[in-house]
Amino acid sequence: MHEIALVPHARLPRAHHDRHVLASTVDAFGAAHWLLAERASEPGGDLHPFDALVVSVHDGGAVETTELSAVRSRWPKLDRLPDGGFVVASSRDRRGDEKSQVQVFDALGRETWTFPVGDAIEHLLVDEAGDLWVGHFDENPLGIRSWSATGQIRWASGDVPGAGWIMDCYALNVSGTSAWACPYTDFPLLEIRPGEPVRVRTNTVRGAKAVAVHGGRVAFFGGYAEERDRIAYGELTEASVEPTDAALLTRADGGALGRRRVVARGSRVYVQEEPLTEWGVLDLGA
Repeated sequence: MHEIALVPHARLPRAHHDRHVLASTVDAFGAAHWLLAERASEPGGDLHPFDALVVSVHDGGAVETTELSAVRSRWPKLDRLPDGGFVVASSRDRRGDEKSQVQVFDALGRETWTFPVGDAIEHLLVDEAGDLWVGHFDENPLGIRSWSATGQIRWASGDVPGAGWIMDCYALNVSGTSAWACPYTDFPLLEIRPGEPVRVRTNTVRGAKAVAVHGGRVAFFGGYAEERDRIAYGELTEASVEPTDAALLTRADGGALGRRRVVARGSRVYVQEEPLTEWGVLDLGA
Protein backbone atom coordinates (compact mmCIF):
# COMPACT_ATOMS: atom_id res chain seq x y z
CA MET A 1 0.00 0.00 0.00
CA HIS A 2 1.48 3.34 -1.00
CA GLU A 3 1.80 6.21 1.46
CA ILE A 4 0.50 9.78 1.30
CA ALA A 5 1.87 12.46 3.64
CA LEU A 6 -0.16 15.22 5.21
CA VAL A 7 0.58 18.76 4.06
CA PRO A 8 1.14 21.33 6.86
CA HIS A 9 -1.86 23.66 7.12
CA ALA A 10 -1.72 25.80 10.28
CA ARG A 11 0.32 26.08 13.46
CA LEU A 12 -0.49 27.61 16.85
CA PRO A 13 2.00 30.45 17.43
CA ARG A 14 4.66 29.50 19.96
CA ALA A 15 3.75 32.50 22.12
CA HIS A 16 0.56 30.64 23.13
CA HIS A 17 2.10 27.23 23.86
CA ASP A 18 2.06 27.91 27.62
CA ARG A 19 -1.74 27.61 27.67
CA HIS A 20 -3.83 24.44 27.59
CA VAL A 21 -5.62 23.50 24.38
CA LEU A 22 -9.25 22.78 25.26
CA ALA A 23 -10.50 22.46 21.68
CA SER A 24 -9.37 23.12 18.14
CA THR A 25 -10.96 23.04 14.70
CA VAL A 26 -10.80 24.26 11.11
CA ASP A 27 -13.78 26.33 10.01
CA ALA A 28 -15.80 26.37 6.78
CA PHE A 29 -13.40 28.90 5.22
CA GLY A 30 -10.15 27.10 6.09
CA ALA A 31 -9.07 29.10 9.15
CA ALA A 32 -7.76 27.11 12.13
CA HIS A 33 -8.84 27.96 15.68
CA TRP A 34 -7.61 26.98 19.15
CA LEU A 35 -9.60 27.43 22.37
CA LEU A 36 -7.05 28.02 25.13
CA ALA A 37 -7.26 28.30 28.92
CA GLU A 38 -4.82 28.87 31.78
CA ARG A 39 -5.60 25.44 33.25
CA ALA A 40 -6.62 22.09 31.84
CA SER A 41 -10.11 20.73 32.47
CA GLU A 42 -10.37 18.40 35.46
CA PRO A 43 -12.79 15.47 35.69
CA GLY A 44 -15.56 15.58 38.29
CA GLY A 45 -16.64 18.38 40.57
CA ASP A 46 -18.26 21.68 39.73
CA LEU A 47 -16.93 23.78 36.90
CA HIS A 48 -16.97 27.52 37.43
CA PRO A 49 -17.22 29.87 34.43
CA PHE A 50 -13.80 30.82 33.12
CA ASP A 51 -12.31 33.17 30.56
CA ALA A 52 -10.71 31.63 27.50
CA LEU A 53 -8.72 32.80 24.51
CA VAL A 54 -9.37 31.79 20.91
CA VAL A 55 -6.34 32.01 18.64
CA SER A 56 -7.22 31.99 14.93
CA VAL A 57 -4.72 31.36 12.14
CA HIS A 58 -5.96 32.30 8.67
CA ASP A 59 -4.73 31.30 5.23
CA GLY A 60 -1.55 33.23 4.65
CA GLY A 61 -0.61 33.03 8.33
CA ALA A 62 -2.45 36.06 9.75
CA VAL A 63 -3.14 35.57 13.46
CA GLU A 64 -6.18 36.88 15.35
CA THR A 65 -7.12 36.53 19.02
CA THR A 66 -10.54 36.74 20.67
CA GLU A 67 -11.17 36.65 24.42
CA LEU A 68 -14.32 34.76 25.48
CA SER A 69 -15.94 35.57 28.82
CA ALA A 70 -17.60 33.08 31.18
CA VAL A 71 -17.10 29.86 29.23
CA ARG A 72 -18.92 27.00 30.98
CA SER A 73 -17.95 23.92 28.96
CA ARG A 74 -15.82 21.18 30.53
CA TRP A 75 -15.10 19.14 27.37
CA PRO A 76 -15.79 21.72 24.65
CA LYS A 77 -16.33 21.65 20.92
CA LEU A 78 -15.45 24.86 19.05
CA ASP A 79 -16.24 26.49 15.72
CA ARG A 80 -16.43 29.95 14.22
CA LEU A 81 -19.49 31.69 12.84
CA PRO A 82 -19.35 33.61 9.54
CA ASP A 83 -19.92 36.92 11.40
CA GLY A 84 -16.74 36.45 13.43
CA GLY A 85 -18.40 35.04 16.54
CA PHE A 86 -17.79 31.61 18.04
CA VAL A 87 -19.75 28.59 19.18
CA VAL A 88 -18.58 26.59 22.21
CA ALA A 89 -20.52 23.46 23.12
CA SER A 90 -20.19 20.91 25.91
CA SER A 91 -19.80 17.42 24.48
CA ARG A 92 -21.75 16.07 27.44
CA ASP A 93 -25.12 17.46 28.49
CA ARG A 94 -24.58 17.62 32.24
CA ARG A 95 -27.55 17.66 34.59
CA GLY A 96 -28.41 21.21 35.56
CA ASP A 97 -26.51 22.77 32.65
CA GLU A 98 -28.71 21.62 29.78
CA LYS A 99 -29.93 25.08 28.80
CA SER A 100 -26.39 26.42 28.42
CA GLN A 101 -24.85 23.41 26.69
CA VAL A 102 -24.17 25.55 23.61
CA GLN A 103 -22.82 29.06 24.10
CA VAL A 104 -22.79 31.50 21.19
CA PHE A 105 -20.35 34.42 21.46
CA ASP A 106 -20.25 37.52 19.30
CA ALA A 107 -17.09 38.80 17.61
CA LEU A 108 -16.17 40.69 20.80
CA GLY A 109 -16.34 37.53 22.91
CA ARG A 110 -19.65 38.28 24.65
CA GLU A 111 -22.22 35.54 25.16
CA THR A 112 -25.36 36.20 23.10
CA TRP A 113 -27.28 32.90 23.10
CA THR A 114 -27.40 29.60 24.93
CA PHE A 115 -29.39 26.47 24.09
CA PRO A 116 -29.21 22.66 24.27
CA VAL A 117 -28.62 20.30 21.34
CA GLY A 118 -28.47 16.98 23.19
CA ASP A 119 -25.90 14.80 24.91
CA ALA A 120 -22.95 12.95 23.38
CA ILE A 121 -21.65 15.38 20.73
CA GLU A 122 -19.10 13.75 18.44
CA HIS A 123 -19.02 16.47 15.76
CA LEU A 124 -19.89 20.19 15.81
CA LEU A 125 -19.38 21.97 12.50
CA VAL A 126 -20.69 25.37 11.39
CA ASP A 127 -21.56 25.81 7.71
CA GLU A 128 -21.05 28.88 5.53
CA ALA A 129 -24.56 30.15 6.33
CA GLY A 130 -23.90 30.02 10.08
CA ASP A 131 -25.96 26.91 10.89
CA LEU A 132 -24.60 24.29 13.28
CA TRP A 133 -24.36 20.62 12.29
CA VAL A 134 -24.21 18.21 15.22
CA GLY A 135 -23.40 14.52 14.97
CA HIS A 136 -23.86 12.41 18.10
CA PHE A 137 -22.03 9.30 19.25
CA ASP A 138 -23.78 6.14 20.38
CA GLU A 139 -24.92 7.37 23.81
CA ASN A 140 -27.48 9.55 22.03
CA PRO A 141 -29.47 7.86 19.23
CA LEU A 142 -30.62 11.19 17.69
CA GLY A 143 -28.01 10.80 14.96
CA ILE A 144 -27.41 14.01 13.01
CA ARG A 145 -29.17 17.36 13.34
CA SER A 146 -28.74 20.93 12.17
CA TRP A 147 -29.51 24.05 14.22
CA SER A 148 -29.55 27.80 13.70
CA ALA A 149 -27.15 29.88 15.76
CA THR A 150 -30.13 30.86 17.95
CA GLY A 151 -31.16 27.30 18.76
CA GLN A 152 -33.85 26.61 16.15
CA ILE A 153 -33.68 23.14 14.68
CA ARG A 154 -33.23 23.17 10.90
CA TRP A 155 -32.98 19.49 10.02
CA ALA A 156 -32.94 16.08 11.72
CA SER A 157 -31.89 12.73 10.31
CA GLY A 158 -34.79 10.79 11.85
CA ASP A 159 -35.59 7.74 9.74
CA VAL A 160 -33.80 8.10 6.40
CA PRO A 161 -35.09 5.46 3.97
CA GLY A 162 -32.32 3.06 3.03
CA ALA A 163 -29.83 4.35 5.61
CA GLY A 164 -30.44 1.79 8.35
CA TRP A 165 -30.25 2.80 11.99
CA ILE A 166 -28.33 6.08 12.39
CA MET A 167 -27.13 5.71 15.96
CA ASP A 168 -23.52 6.95 15.84
CA CYS A 169 -22.21 9.62 13.46
CA TYR A 170 -18.72 8.28 12.77
CA ALA A 171 -17.85 10.78 10.01
CA LEU A 172 -19.32 14.20 9.20
CA ASN A 173 -18.24 16.62 6.48
CA VAL A 174 -19.80 20.10 6.26
CA SER A 175 -19.03 22.32 3.27
CA GLY A 176 -21.00 25.25 1.90
CA THR A 177 -24.50 24.64 3.29
CA SER A 178 -24.48 20.87 2.72
CA ALA A 179 -23.26 17.87 4.68
CA TRP A 180 -21.95 14.39 4.01
CA ALA A 181 -22.07 11.73 6.70
CA CYS A 182 -21.09 8.11 7.21
CA PRO A 183 -22.94 6.76 10.27
CA TYR A 184 -22.94 3.47 12.15
CA THR A 185 -24.51 0.88 11.89
CA ASP A 186 -24.63 0.29 8.11
CA PHE A 187 -22.09 3.01 7.15
CA PRO A 188 -23.97 4.41 4.13
CA LEU A 189 -22.68 7.63 2.61
CA LEU A 190 -25.38 10.27 3.13
CA GLU A 191 -25.53 13.41 0.98
CA ILE A 192 -27.60 16.05 2.79
CA ARG A 193 -28.59 19.20 0.89
CA PRO A 194 -31.07 21.88 2.03
CA GLY A 195 -34.59 21.33 0.74
CA GLU A 196 -33.80 18.01 -0.94
CA PRO A 197 -34.34 14.37 0.06
CA VAL A 198 -31.26 12.76 1.56
CA ARG A 199 -29.35 10.76 -1.03
CA VAL A 200 -28.19 7.41 0.36
CA ARG A 201 -25.33 5.48 -1.22
CA THR A 202 -24.34 2.01 -0.09
CA ASN A 203 -20.74 1.73 1.04
CA THR A 204 -18.43 -1.15 1.95
CA VAL A 205 -15.92 0.91 3.99
CA ARG A 206 -16.39 0.39 7.73
CA GLY A 207 -15.35 2.57 10.65
CA ALA A 208 -14.05 5.67 8.83
CA LYS A 209 -13.65 8.75 11.04
CA ALA A 210 -13.66 11.30 8.20
CA VAL A 211 -14.84 11.56 4.62
CA ALA A 212 -13.78 13.94 1.84
CA VAL A 213 -15.68 14.47 -1.41
CA HIS A 214 -14.54 16.10 -4.64
CA GLY A 215 -16.63 15.87 -7.80
CA GLY A 216 -17.42 12.20 -8.27
CA ARG A 217 -14.63 10.99 -5.99
CA VAL A 218 -14.63 10.21 -2.28
CA ALA A 219 -11.96 9.39 0.30
CA PHE A 220 -12.63 7.78 3.67
CA PHE A 221 -9.99 8.20 6.38
CA GLY A 222 -9.61 5.84 9.33
CA GLY A 223 -11.08 2.53 10.33
CA TYR A 224 -10.89 -0.20 12.91
CA ALA A 225 -7.64 -1.58 14.39
CA GLU A 226 -4.86 -1.74 11.77
CA GLU A 227 -6.95 0.37 9.37
CA ARG A 228 -6.89 3.47 11.57
CA ASP A 229 -4.49 5.28 9.17
CA ARG A 230 -6.11 3.97 5.98
CA ILE A 231 -7.39 6.14 3.15
CA ALA A 232 -10.02 4.26 1.13
CA TYR A 233 -10.84 5.87 -2.21
CA GLY A 234 -14.04 5.41 -4.16
CA GLU A 235 -16.17 6.74 -6.98
CA LEU A 236 -19.75 7.93 -6.55
CA THR A 237 -22.56 6.34 -8.54
CA GLU A 238 -26.24 7.13 -8.24
CA ALA A 239 -26.75 4.56 -5.48
CA SER A 240 -23.34 3.41 -4.22
CA VAL A 241 -19.71 4.13 -3.50
CA GLU A 242 -17.52 1.92 -5.68
CA PRO A 243 -14.06 1.27 -4.14
CA THR A 244 -11.07 2.11 -6.33
CA ASP A 245 -7.85 2.26 -4.31
CA ALA A 246 -6.34 2.54 -0.84
CA ALA A 247 -3.36 4.27 0.74
CA LEU A 248 -1.75 4.91 4.11
CA LEU A 249 -1.80 8.44 5.52
CA THR A 250 1.35 9.58 7.32
CA ARG A 251 2.62 12.66 9.08
CA ALA A 252 4.19 15.38 6.95
CA ASP A 253 7.63 13.95 7.76
CA GLY A 254 6.56 10.44 6.72
CA GLY A 255 6.20 9.11 10.27
CA ALA A 256 3.25 7.15 11.59
CA LEU A 257 0.30 9.14 12.94
CA GLY A 258 -0.38 9.09 16.66
CA ARG A 259 -3.55 10.01 18.52
CA ARG A 260 -5.42 12.52 16.44
CA ARG A 261 -8.45 14.74 15.86
CA VAL A 262 -10.02 15.08 12.43
CA VAL A 263 -12.20 17.69 10.74
CA ALA A 264 -13.64 17.20 7.24
CA ARG A 265 -14.56 20.10 4.95
CA GLY A 266 -15.45 19.46 1.31
CA SER A 267 -12.45 17.91 -0.44
CA ARG A 268 -10.26 18.22 2.64
CA VAL A 269 -9.58 16.15 5.73
CA TYR A 270 -7.68 18.06 8.42
CA VAL A 271 -5.70 16.04 10.97
CA GLN A 272 -4.30 17.23 14.30
CA GLU A 273 -2.03 15.13 16.52
CA GLU A 274 -1.06 15.66 20.13
CA PRO A 275 0.12 18.08 21.50
CA LEU A 276 -2.62 19.70 19.35
CA THR A 277 -0.58 22.66 18.12
CA GLU A 278 -0.55 21.88 14.37
CA TRP A 279 -3.05 20.95 11.66
CA GLY A 280 -2.12 18.98 8.55
CA VAL A 281 -4.36 18.44 5.54
CA LEU A 282 -5.17 15.79 2.97
CA ASP A 283 -6.85 17.38 -0.06
CA LEU A 284 -8.68 15.08 -2.45
CA GLY A 285 -8.92 17.93 -4.93
CA ALA A 286 -5.21 18.75 -5.00
